[in-house]
Amino acid sequence: MEPERSGVEAAILGDGAVAPFGLGGRERLRRQLSRLGVASADAPERATLILSGDRLYGAAIPGALADAPPGTALLDDAGRPCAVRVAPGEGAAAAEALADGRAPEGSRAMTGRELAGRHDATLRKRADPVVMPLTDRDAAERALYAAAYKGVTDLVTKHVWPAPALAATRLCARLGITPNQVTWASVILTVLAFWLFWRGDFLPGLAAAWAMTFLDTVDGKLARVTLGGSRFGDVLDHGLDLVHPPFWWWAWGVGCAAAGDPLGDGGLTVGVIVAGYVLQRGEEGLFLARHGIEMHVWRRFDSLFRLVTARRNPNLLILSVAVLLGAPREGLIAVAVWTALCFGVHAVRIVQAELARRRGRVVSWLAEG
Repeated sequence: MEPERSGVEAAILGDGAVAPFGLGGRERLRRQLSRLGVASADAPERATLILSGDRLYGAAIPGALADAPPGTALLDDAGRPCAVRVAPGEGAAAAEALADGRAPEGSRAMTGRELAGRHDATLRKRADPVVMPLTDRDAAERALYAAAYKGVTDLVTKHVWPAPALAATRLCARLGITPNQVTWASVILTVLAFWLFWRGDFLPGLAAAWAMTFLDTVDGKLARVTLGGSRFGDVLDHGLDLVHPPFWWWAWGVGCAAAGDPLGDGGLTVGVIVAGYVLQRGEEGLFLARHGIEMHVWRRFDSLFRLVTARRNPNLLILSVAVLLGAPREGLIAVAVWTALCFGVHAVRIVQAELARRRGRVVSWLAEG
């Protein structure tokens, strides 16, 4: 939670007709404001931020409105006033105006896009923030889920998992399954895949690995759409993502020998993959430290290359094709070659970014325009 915003107290008027992912509009908004450090007012006349509880607000909207100057009114996607930032003592009049479906007199009406912008640096995407009436649960859930999905990621996460992960996220929310429980299931599948790879049982190992990557998509989306994530869960999820891939590739190399087709290169293949993985993470960290943005969002090329760069899911695709062709050993060699090539591409991009920096600040293409 961010530090409390001094002088900002919020009042929520009413509630939504539907509860997407099990959270009504009033409770969802209360959680959003609490995470922002915005205090709750016990009555509208004491509030400096008035919001209609029958709307769905994108993650960036409440904070942007809390930081806006008094006299700023927010319009929903249908062009109707639904929230307003006011000076002390003006809360009662503002609440009355919103109840009548109008913005307070003299206020400056803004859309969500005008108020909060379209660039979401955290989720690496560019999209209009959601501000919609809570009248249709399916539409609200789809809007929330789309808003929670990363824009720049690998091709499996971006193009294969969205539809089934939405169904799984809905199911988890309705069954009361928490994001942390999903992450712990991912941990179990990660260990199971490692063990199966080590034994040379590649097909069942790939099934466990792909199931893990699917749940890795679900847990983050579930946390965002239910506002149910925790600091521990975030650390566990990101820590697991960071640590496990090299162990899988190592186990795959051992499994080739167990299956009777050893690499026979003295560990060179596995060494290239593991070293390449570590060095590429280092390249990403260096780029972020130098320019303040992630390498994969600098230019459109970088975002497109992120679809296939040598990270877990693209590597699993290579290995899956290799196993189906009866060549798990050759698949791991292909992963090593691809890892080395991707390291080289990222190295070139680092040099190009340093040259571009001499002409001005390096900015993400998602933040332009």
